[in-house]
Amino acid sequence: MTRVTGYAAEVTVSDGHRFTSLGWVVVRNRRLVLLWLRRQALRLANGHGLPLVPEPVRLPTDDVQPVRFHGSYAPEELRRWATEGAHQDHAIRALEAGFPALFTVLDPVVGLSLTLAGWRGRPADR
Repeated sequence: MTRVTGYAAEVTVSDGHRFTSLGWVVVRNRRLVLLWLRRQALRLANGHGLPLVPEPVRLPTDDVQPVRFHGSYAPEELRRWATEGAHQDHAIRALEAGFPALFTVLDPVVGLSLTLAGWRGRPADR
């Protein structure tokens, strides 16, 4: 039996028929997965891809591709997920228990959904 080490995270967007990966990362622990997902959520919410202030912890990956939202609902929900302690506590507990951490927001104007996902293992394990 192979022992799985490390964690992966990915941000995807879907129109209900197809999905596209906006970017992914493989890191050594669940806290770095959460840090990367939070950064992507804030980056997407705060500027539709505009550069943010550099993070104190440098991750070995690039940021995800930008998304243009057509309303304020999705950016507000992404910002809320990234900044409220209860959401972060729930995500880290899921990862600690071996479950994926998932969060999806919908841009109701155009029907796009954006999903932040983190899990133990490799990208192929999703």
